[in-house]
Amino acid sequence: MAQNNPSANSQTRVRQGHTISGHMWLMSLMGLVVKVAVALGLLVYVPRFRVISDTVVLFAGFHVAGAFVLLATGYIFTWPALARKSSGRNAARAQRLDFGWTPGMTLGPLVSAVMLLAIAVAVQVVARRWWPAALAATLLAANYFDGYLRARAARQPEYLPLPMVDLLSGDHDLVLDAGCGAGRTTLAVNRVLRHGRIVALDRFDSGYIAGGGRELIENNLRLAGLTDRVEIRQGDITDLPYADNTFDSAVSTHAMDHLGRQTEQGLREILRVLKPGSRFLLVVWTPGWAMFSTATVLSFFLTTRNGWKRRVETVGFTVRDEGVFNGFAFLLLEKPNAAATI
Repeated sequence: MAQNNPSANSQTRVRQGHTISGHMWLMSLMGLVVKVAVALGLLVYVPRFRVISDTVVLFAGFHVAGAFVLLATGYIFTWPALARKSSGRNAARAQRLDFGWTPGMTLGPLVSAVMLLAIAVAVQVVARRWWPAALAATLLAANYFDGYLRARAARQPEYLPLPMVDLLSGDHDLVLDAGCGAGRTTLAVNRVLRHGRIVALDRFDSGYIAGGGRELIENNLRLAGLTDRVEIRQGDITDLPYADNTFDSAVSTHAMDHLGRQTEQGLREILRVLKPGSRFLLVVWTPGWAMFSTATVLSFFLTTRNGWKRRVETVGFTVRDEGVFNGFAFLLLEKPNAAATI
């Protein structure tokens, strides 16, 4: 399959951008420190309170909660090394569809939920006058548990990543999946694309998809029998290696919102390679409770749906449809016909 390395200038521009994935390492480090501190508190400090140490269930419960948080956190942060050394696990993964979500994306919200629930119980038992804090911690724990369920569901092959919209212009479309990752969106597009072809493009360097996604999408396409209908292309959304007016339609899920200051450049590139009158389905993260349950404080820095509408209209797209799907925002965009721009 053809490959293309992004230009050095393009890579430099993206690295300098204020991206979501670029800050994940900092959030992960902060999360590690907080989780270890809370785990040690649940294991050592909280059980020392008389009202807790005198109750067998509470005394044992806080030790169990602290041990779970500590062990789960250790697993999350050592998983990449363990996965590389586990040939049996890799062989098993090669026999099933796998979209590469790391344990931190699924197990992380559950760890947070356990932490907050344990803190709520401790506050309610030791200092009942602080019951509003216990209530707030309980509500946050429920929110994080919902995030865990959402993330767990998203790992399943039957999870549908795209809304039902009028995207394709025909059964023989050449479709660009910009930021394809491990290929879930590519497989979803194939369900409605009868005779066309798909170009699955990505830099394959994402930190929250196992191995960046290159080996995963190759294996997923093989299992789905799509290797002859999909071309995997390594490239940069902000510097697409294609001529103007190449594609009949395009889709991008959870990729454009990682570009930071290069977002409009990426949108202009999608606009450039689309044929006049063609459509582009954009799925992005936006602020809200659903996103907060999985992305936590990172969700506060996300662009709103109205903000995305202003961005896409600025670069020249027309918004044809919009809505919310699986907690994410989607916009169905159209490139104006040449005659309409005159």
